[in-house]
Amino acid sequence: MSQAKVLTEVELKRVLAVVAQHGILAARNRLAVLLSHWAGMRAGEVAALKIMDVVNDDGQVRDRIHLSVEQTKGKRGRTVFINTKLQREIAKYLENRKWADERKPLILSSKGGHFTPTSMVNLFKRIYVQAGLPDCRSHSGRRSYLTNLANKGVSVFVLQQLAGHRSIQTTQRYVTVNEDMMVKAAELA
Repeated sequence: MSQAKVLTEVELKRVLAVVAQHGILAARNRLAVLLSHWAGMRAGEVAALKIMDVVNDDGQVRDRIHLSVEQTKGKRGRTVFINTKLQREIAKYLENRKWADERKPLILSSKGGHFTPTSMVNLFKRIYVQAGLPDCRSHSGRRSYLTNLANKGVSVFVLQQLAGHRSIQTTQRYVTVNEDMMVKAAELA
């Protein structure tokens, strides 16, 4: 199977425009997509999130999410760093969602519980197909996140830590080298 497609900014905007038309599920689906694209989270990690994972005791959105072994791949917990714009998105989402129990899922399935990893993968696939991007998969956000950071000059060693990979070779497979990156590199010489 080929690697998941890396999205351009224009394509991500198209995905978010499609998601905006999802009625009462628009906010939920937007947050799921942004957790993938702006934090590099796997579909299974997004599915496993609880409200308490993203907010402090005082209700403020955290700047990092500590994922437990049960929430991640590879039987190792990891920390996901949340940038300011994603913190704002999470806060906006939680403002509009009625929640009393912080142990509840952050992203609710249609039945009101947690998504399974497979159902989250399927949600991403449906969203990408609706956006006219049939080559995209649940890992497209994660690959786009790492490629965008590499494009901005972030070290592969930092990318490895952000991705939660044990091997730098795994991280290198996620990054798509493009012409813009090569032009920028040539200018450094």
